[in-house]
Amino acid sequence: MNHLSGMDALFLHVESAEMPMHVGCLNVLSLPGGHDGDFYEDVKTFVAQRMHLATVFTRKLALMPFDLSNPVWVEDEDIDLDHHIRHITLPRPGSNRQLQQAVARQHSMLLDRSRPLWEMVIIDGLKSGEVALYTKLHHAGIDGQAGIELGRAMFDTSATPRKIKPPRPKLRRNQYQLGVAELAGAALRNTAHQYIKLFRMLPEMANAAQRLTPPIGEWTKGIAGSIGTVSDIVAPRTPLNVAITNQRSFVGRTVPVAEVKQIAQQFGVSFNDVVMATTAGALRRYLLDGGELPDESMRAAAPVSLREEGDATANNQVSMLVMDLATDEPDPILRLKRICGTSSQRKTTLNQLKSAIPMDFPMFAAPWLVSGMASMFGRSRLADWTPPAANLVISNVAGVPVPLYFAGAKVESYYPVSIATHGMALNVTVTSYNGRLDYGLIACRKALPDLDELGEHLLVEHRELLALARRQAAHAS
Repeated sequence: MNHLSGMDALFLHVESAEMPMHVGCLNVLSLPGGHDGDFYEDVKTFVAQRMHLATVFTRKLALMPFDLSNPVWVEDEDIDLDHHIRHITLPRPGSNRQLQQAVARQHSMLLDRSRPLWEMVIIDGLKSGEVALYTKLHHAGIDGQAGIELGRAMFDTSATPRKIKPPRPKLRRNQYQLGVAELAGAALRNTAHQYIKLFRMLPEMANAAQRLTPPIGEWTKGIAGSIGTVSDIVAPRTPLNVAITNQRSFVGRTVPVAEVKQIAQQFGVSFNDVVMATTAGALRRYLLDGGELPDESMRAAAPVSLREEGDATANNQVSMLVMDLATDEPDPILRLKRICGTSSQRKTTLNQLKSAIPMDFPMFAAPWLVSGMASMFGRSRLADWTPPAANLVISNVAGVPVPLYFAGAKVESYYPVSIATHGMALNVTVTSYNGRLDYGLIACRKALPDLDELGEHLLVEHRELLALARRQAAHAS
């Protein structure tokens, strides 16, 4: 058995019916020419042959006695693929909008915690003749970058699936659930291990705090200018910062990666700065249309991977930065430059702290304590009036630059489907794939009933930044 880390377990404990904590992906697939079989059955056979390549497919949760400690992952010896892999057909005409609505409905439903925490849905009936694959996995077992590694296990780089060596036979324990004594002993050992690991990190944490603490003179000089500046601590309230329902809306949009790189190179900013600026500009347009744009700049919570290069462990190794979106700036170029400046400062600070951020930490009775606090926050609708730390989540997950295939079908798109939370009803996640940058927008449908409009503003903002970049390049030459 393997214990969930403190970070992984938090995604379980804060979950509720209104706030599912799974992440997903929508892939549109082109079937091979002349395919006349049952693709749904093909997928079940295909996945069954590869499940041993990623532990997320075969492990499930075992709860601790009285919820006094975090759960553990145990091997599931009886996986029902008919439960995990499902099939739906869109009604006519099978439009892209209908596909996105179907994904939103699927994404609003909780995963069954008595089974491995993943599902796949094959969606056909598209008027294009293509087939869609929607996949979701619980965030307790995987972060964005680990999800890309999982994709590499399930996808191929040619239409002919690579041969997979079958797993070695394992001795079946025929044990549905572990005993109380065994679980309690594991909980005590894991808690002791967490304290030891945290104790060993104390020197590095102290060094990081010392590096970030300014000299006394600078501290006293800057304290007068910092006290009382509420906008430095909280974000302005917007329609996004509310308690959410379990209803979701989903929109996908695509721009060429080459164009994003062209904008970044021309203005001397990073790829991620362009993503932030494009989203910021779209939000500004959207809120201006409704007369709801705040006077102060909006802020985005941006997940940042702490994963070492080559680490494909199926767990969470992520921190969060709060980025200034400069939505109070009407000029797109100045907005982009402001975003670049603040993101560089925040990343520098994170790099100083990176090695001192614990991913695993002890917390007595975390399952019922954290779950109770999260439930109270949601049911009391505190998010409707408490000052938000950020207005939305914007995440950029590095993708795959080459074409991929799934069960012999070519993958045409790679739209991420992430998490909306109480207080941040919108999540914008992007993934690059085969020369395209796919935006996945997931939101509480009650908070943003016209998410499709925001998606169109994204494309408009991208085209404006691209035109400005090309105009500046032409003037320079």
